[in-house]
Amino acid sequence: MISEFIYKYYIDPIRYSQPYTLVDTLTYAIILIGAVYLVYRWLNHAGIPVDEKLVLSTIPFVVFGGLLRVVEDTGMITSDVRFLLVTPLIFFVVFFITVIALVISHHLSQRGRISEFTTVYAAIGIGLVVGCVAVLASYGLRFSTIGFVELSVILSLASVTSLVLWAGIRYLFRWTYVSSPLYSLLIFGHMLDASATSYGIDLHTISYYEVHVVGSAIISLTGTGFSMFLLKLAVIIPAIYILEGYKKEGNRELWYVVVLCMIVLGLAPGTRDMGRMVLYV
Repeated sequence: MISEFIYKYYIDPIRYSQPYTLVDTLTYAIILIGAVYLVYRWLNHAGIPVDEKLVLSTIPFVVFGGLLRVVEDTGMITSDVRFLLVTPLIFFVVFFITVIALVISHHLSQRGRISEFTTVYAAIGIGLVVGCVAVLASYGLRFSTIGFVELSVILSLASVTSLVLWAGIRYLFRWTYVSSPLYSLLIFGHMLDASATSYGIDLHTISYYEVHVVGSAIISLTGTGFSMFLLKLAVIIPAIYILEGYKKEGNRELWYVVVLCMIVLGLAPGTRDMGRMVLYV
């Protein structure tokens, strides 16, 4: 009975790339909350300063995670190793790689080998991104195509909607704190996710579909992928307000970890979806 439940809701969805269900969505949400707290405790225990510079230096690893997921989407990995690059397992893989890079960089800084550990840490992430882009570009040139039109449209749509949302929050709501680079990244990451999803469902020649429970329900109800923008607005605006309130009254270091988590939830899937549509996979 238990094994059937585990296979139905956790193993088979990974093995057969099935859409998310309410059960596995709630499970992963609980794991995410626990992971955020454990990461925060570990960073404090390791003596690694948790600040804006650390979050910004981690962004390349977020992009790397999205691109690494596209590598699996292409089908170029045929062994069972590919299952490590499927959600949610890929989160653990990228997290492990990120932690190794962070520990090495911080250790070199403490030993006096480098002056600023975040510089080396970010450089490692950028190197991984460049490597992934090279692999995917090679695949596109040899076996598929590289859709520069799709890339341009999705990035343009994400940029314009991000600017409009940012301006609305900044000048209509008069939330001046939204000018923070972290809030700007949070907005762009989720607008990229919404833009890629909308383009893939409504405009791309391949029929993509939304796999997440809430998103798919809203799209089914409205009949258009562009309804994802409404969902993002309903999440981002209250989230920024709550985050800023906690920042003023709560634990500043934990706030940075939570903001990073929010950025990941938008930027990583947005990067992955955009990559799929550019390569037609």
